[in-house]
Amino acid sequence: MFIFGNLISAIASILKIVLNLYMWIVIISALISWVNPDPYNPIVRFLHSVTDPVLRPIRKRLGFSLGIDISPMIVILIIIFLQNFVVNSMFQFALSMR
Repeated sequence: MFIFGNLISAIASILKIVLNLYMWIVIISALISWVNPDPYNPIVRFLHSVTDPVLRPIRKRLGFSLGIDISPMIVILIIIFLQNFVVNSMFQFALSMR
């Protein structure tokens, strides 16, 4: 059973790193959007291609515009929730398996 616990722990560690990385990508994308970047820059294109599929449905559901796009903040809050609930639950489950 300890092997299954180690597997769950490893998956939780990888998920934590991926969620952290994606959170920073969302933050960088939001910061870059403030300076009106060149849309043909490969870095800007990468950031938009990675973040737009997640941000677009949130923007649609909000439906109103306050002059500020708060969808990155909502995505960051969702990521923090996933880190605190899902990843920590996976770590606790893995510890109980050992």
